[in-house]
Amino acid sequence: YNRVLTEEEKNEEREESGWKLVHGDVFRAPTPAPMMFAVFIGTGLQLLCMAVITIGFAAVGFLSPANRGSLVIAVLVLYVMMGAVAGYSSARLYKTFKGKEWQKCTMYTAFLFPGICFLVFVGFNIILSFYHSTAAIPMLSLVALVALWFGISVPLIFLGAFFGYKQEPMKYPTKQLNVIPKHIPEQPWYLGTTFTVLVGGILPFGACFVEFFFILSSMWMNQYYYVFGFTALVFVILIVTCAEITVVLCYFQLCSEDYHWWWRSFLTSGSTAMYVFIYSMIYFWRLEPVLWVTYLLYFGYMFMLSISIFLVTGTVGFLSCLWFTKKIYGSIKVD
Repeated sequence: YNRVLTEEEKNEEREESGWKLVHGDVFRAPTPAPMMFAVFIGTGLQLLCMAVITIGFAAVGFLSPANRGSLVIAVLVLYVMMGAVAGYSSARLYKTFKGKEWQKCTMYTAFLFPGICFLVFVGFNIILSFYHSTAAIPMLSLVALVALWFGISVPLIFLGAFFGYKQEPMKYPTKQLNVIPKHIPEQPWYLGTTFTVLVGGILPFGACFVEFFFILSSMWMNQYYYVFGFTALVFVILIVTCAEITVVLCYFQLCSEDYHWWWRSFLTSGSTAMYVFIYSMIYFWRLEPVLWVTYLLYFGYMFMLSISIFLVTGTVGFLSCLWFTKKIYGSIKVD
């Protein structure tokens, strides 16, 4: 028993530490709120598909920058049409988590994010109408928006959810062996949730903040935006950076035997939105605001944009981590 271990035995012992030890718990459903996680991923995928197609069309030249209405209409129509993607992905993910209330999950997917956006938009519209602003949307356009939402988006989400819940749950390379969750050892400060989430958003934001300045200028300073090809390139860099930083931090987390990676992967890359909102606060002083309505409109719309970015970047982070964990745990042999 007291003999010295050979080099080969030492290597084997080293290999059996870290991420391999949590193979029985790594695909345990996320805690807390697995349903809300599925809803966030579904909405994030819907927004991601919309962004990819819109930027692609604009880069090719289908959407003229001189006609701003065409871009807004394209965004709205594509968002509505991608409802099936949101419904399918949220329902299938929720089924994988062994969730039973798929109707409730689908309702959240159909009404949570669009509902918040619509309420904020209507609230701002009432204030603008009170000030007799030309930026106020006529009632007929609001009715058309509601018709798009309830007439196309909601049915597509429910249709997608119906097919998503009919599908088999996602297959994992390892089975959940432990009935009782494995104890997670105490984590060093640099692997804590707060630190990794704060660090995770810096690199993706650094990859796109220059372009973001020009986008804000076109939104708030009535400047025309022509370089959609460059936007497409920056968007690809943003997606790749989100995926890479999240996978690296997820690997460090698994190596320290912490298997709660679901929410962490989403929040790590999703924190890019926090830096976007802080940057928009700094940018605001360029506008030389006078009325309190300017403050309300600017920060209201920037908050909505930040939530959208949070859902998109968070979804990219989660999907890259899901692919990564399946890959590494699929490569080990479990007795």
